[in-house]
Amino acid sequence: MRVFGKLMLLLATLAATPSAAQGPAPQPAAAAATGPVAAAPGVPTLPARLTAADAEAFLDGYMPYALARGHIPGAVVVVVTRNGPLLEKGYGFADLKTRKPVLPDATLFRPGSVSKLVTWTAVMQQVEAGKLDLDKDVNGYIDFKIPPFDGKPITLRNIMTHSAGFEESIRYLITSDPKAVMPLQRLVKVALPQRVFAPGTTPAYSNYATALAGYIVERASGLSFDDYVEQRIFTPLGMARSSFRQPLPASLQPLMASGYPSATEDAKPFEMVLPAPAGSLSSTGSDMGKFMIAHLNQGGAVLKPETARLMHDSHVPGIGPLNTMALGFYEQWVNGRRAIAHGGDTTLFHSDLWLFPSDGVGLYISMNSGGKEGASGAVRAALFHAFADRYLPGPEPTGKVDEATARQHAALLAGHYISSRGAFTNFMSLLGLLGQAQIVVGPDGKLQFPSLAGLSAGPLDWVEVEPFVWRDTATGERLAAEIKDGRVVRVSTDTISPFTVYLPAPAGENTAWLLPALGAALLLVLIAVVAWPVRALVRRHFKAPFVLTGRALLAWRLSRLFAVLVIVAVAGWVLLVAMFSKDIGNLGGPLDWLIVPLRVLTPVAAFGLLVTAGWHLLLSLRGGRSWTMRIGALLLVLAALVLCWVTFRFNLYGFGMVY
Repeated sequence: MRVFGKLMLLLATLAATPSAAQGPAPQPAAAAATGPVAAAPGVPTLPARLTAADAEAFLDGYMPYALARGHIPGAVVVVVTRNGPLLEKGYGFADLKTRKPVLPDATLFRPGSVSKLVTWTAVMQQVEAGKLDLDKDVNGYIDFKIPPFDGKPITLRNIMTHSAGFEESIRYLITSDPKAVMPLQRLVKVALPQRVFAPGTTPAYSNYATALAGYIVERASGLSFDDYVEQRIFTPLGMARSSFRQPLPASLQPLMASGYPSATEDAKPFEMVLPAPAGSLSSTGSDMGKFMIAHLNQGGAVLKPETARLMHDSHVPGIGPLNTMALGFYEQWVNGRRAIAHGGDTTLFHSDLWLFPSDGVGLYISMNSGGKEGASGAVRAALFHAFADRYLPGPEPTGKVDEATARQHAALLAGHYISSRGAFTNFMSLLGLLGQAQIVVGPDGKLQFPSLAGLSAGPLDWVEVEPFVWRDTATGERLAAEIKDGRVVRVSTDTISPFTVYLPAPAGENTAWLLPALGAALLLVLIAVVAWPVRALVRRHFKAPFVLTGRALLAWRLSRLFAVLVIVAVAGWVLLVAMFSKDIGNLGGPLDWLIVPLRVLTPVAAFGLLVTAGWHLLLSLRGGRSWTMRIGALLLVLAALVLCWVTFRFNLYGFGMVY
């Protein structure tokens, strides 16, 4: 799944040395070459003819180097046309220890959130059968209630376009513990996240919502989700080596590729995706090719043409001209051509699927590692653009805003932003504080968006081509902003705009001032804690009495005691972040022993410090203490105010177990 861009980068540890050369694995004979893909009207003749031989030469020139450079053990790449498979090929290794090669028809990869396309196909089958309505309140299909937000219910259309308004939740997301897997009927009830946006208003990617859709399919069809997709999708399409089941059926387990943080590290256990319809699929490249061919043929054996067209051609309004959601698929425009696509990431496997319906072409890639510094993202982005430039070119877009206006518009966008895909009502909102996105303006007056650098194939050179629409000169990808009354309402880029937008950070959450203030506050608290025993030792050495007595001494000591508790709480949060960054599955229960006490200790420590430091300041002022003591007391009160603000603004308290 596309799991918290920045969080996923934390999960990729530093690599030491590259693996052995990753040459192409032995493959079955390539499919016979097909004729050229028909060009769209007005598009120049293709400079390269899409044949099996040319595609293989192109991929052989790109994939081995890309994998080796990115420290990625192996990958499978599939190219299809609506007439059938064109090229299916494995690169590198399915298992480094045994040097097992990747075979496109006999090695299973985890496509992550590409799995959602199977779930959406199942939903549309039930819509086609008249059992589900895309625009009906989903409460009519389930056995529990999802409260309305702003008086509006959720519909399946909202769910399929990632606009149901749920906040992000990762407690019930992914783990290596098979015992954590639970039936959908239970998961959708215990993992229900808060809604933070009105339905249909804000793209906010949700794995939970997809699991809910899978549960609705179960109830509408009378079959378990696993049985349903096997009987109604995999069997009709001949996808015999595909499964949503976890753990895998015994017959498929020997075919499963090992997953690695990078090629220099050991393989990790098979991942259990708890919201299974959102990302638990295991499949071969060949089987994914069959799924692509079905959709290129307007549903093939699994959907009626009119249903497939509804799925593919729907268009949800977004920010200016940026890519938006269809029904389940999302748009990816390139070279003036519309692709419908989906990407997917578990912690170990990283994939993308693109279909060009008008051209009858599909491309799929899956890798068994994120690679060094999240290299898999750049590998996928570069492949998409290189493939499109070679086989599906288009005219260069024109247009440019004058330099003075461009500088003004860029300056307007400069600032800090929060992602619509994130936590807002629970302690995981702390990640938003630590990793807040920032748009900056370079010396040349051009925009820079460093937070999204890992999603691109290379450095981005944004040039404003129309008011508040920027285009990268290398890839053609766009960045756009929605402006109202001279203020930025939201901003996004083509890569993520269908399911994520960035909203200007509210003043109270803006890390431009809050992180420095928090750092200063923690430094002051640490100084107070360290100075406590140091001053005691100095007084003992010189046999000097402490100037404070009675209530003043009690207030001083209590303020130091709560300062110690603040440091303990901070150490606990650092430990928590380190442990779940190492294994995100730790948040699914193994770290409850730490999470629960921290959410009690943190508000007690912060508020206790504020009260006792305030008491100490008051008594220092009334008692005519030295100016150094009064200044020190005042600084500690200010530090406590910052800590209390962060504690309550970022929800570092409470007992709720959905986060």
